[in-house]
Amino acid sequence: MQIPLVDLRAQYSNIKPEIDSAIQRVLDNTSFIMGKEVTTFEAAFASFIGASGAAGVSSGTAALHLAMLACGVGPGDEVITAAHTFIATAEAISQTGARPVFVDIDPRTYTLDPAQVEDAITDRTRVIMPVHLYGQPCDLDPLVDIAQKRDLWLIEDAAQAHGAEYKGRRCGTIGHIACFSFYPGKNLGAYGDAGAVTSNDEKLLAKVRKLRDHGRTTKYEHDEIGYGERIDALQAAILAAKLPYLESWTEARRAHARLYNQLLEGSGAATPYESPDVRHVYHLYVVRTPHRDDLLSHLKSHGVDAGIHYPIPVHKQTAYTKQGYSNVRLPASERAAAEVLSLPLYPELTEAQIHHVAEAVREFAK
Repeated sequence: MQIPLVDLRAQYSNIKPEIDSAIQRVLDNTSFIMGKEVTTFEAAFASFIGASGAAGVSSGTAALHLAMLACGVGPGDEVITAAHTFIATAEAISQTGARPVFVDIDPRTYTLDPAQVEDAITDRTRVIMPVHLYGQPCDLDPLVDIAQKRDLWLIEDAAQAHGAEYKGRRCGTIGHIACFSFYPGKNLGAYGDAGAVTSNDEKLLAKVRKLRDHGRTTKYEHDEIGYGERIDALQAAILAAKLPYLESWTEARRAHARLYNQLLEGSGAATPYESPDVRHVYHLYVVRTPHRDDLLSHLKSHGVDAGIHYPIPVHKQTAYTKQGYSNVRLPASERAAAEVLSLPLYPELTEAQIHHVAEAVREFAK
């Protein structure tokens, strides 16, 4: 049995008529840049999240970049965030000229540890940017309190948290502004790069909309320097076709995670922790073991395509050690990077496949 980490072909096969119709509609109307497909998806996604509005952009990285610019982040500023994440989180900060300040994670949730944030604040801090990693919401209430007390922006990196909930509220509605990725493997994925910014602050969204489209107010009037970071109409149409399925896909992911949890009990691989009062959407199902690399090899020999997210913390990446981060120590992040392993998880995964993966993990433990 061969089991991929993600099976995008299976998803497409299940909704082929809707996807093909959406693509054909864009080809027929030839409205490839902005237009009705984009505004329709933006309204639908904002409604799904529970935000007052959304702005489609070219990628999750663009979403992070433009959100920070909308908040006025620039050279000399500092943004507090996590290092156990994809590099785009920090990269977007650096693109504004600001400096990432890395804080360690809660080792259970892999998300930013609120208890360590206050000590990292300086007079240059402008933003706290938690990452809802693997589909698990960060503990936001303490961060909201800190941001209010210290007059800081709170920007949610929700690139892996489509539909995730924190105390009954959807991720993407709790901070001042939030950033989503629709990279193909995400819970809601495009067929290329795409992203979105959500907010309940119309002024912030208006700023993002202007910046994504070359800083223009009309077709040939540009009142500030902007960027070519719009979402493609084709990707917006595909995402709009997929969005009605996202809730059922999420429930399938959660059911698969529960089955994995049962089957892996006593296997020696620590299963994911789900915080109380949250809805984890399991973008990734991540187990943990000090024998990670050996387990990965064992799984591959059994036809299981497991993966590692993420083997090198951002502060250990060469791009950042060259910028003076080589002495930063984040023990929880560094241990997680050496021990985490993502098992196959997607809505179309079958119970037989889950049993096969779990049996291979148990066999390794023996």
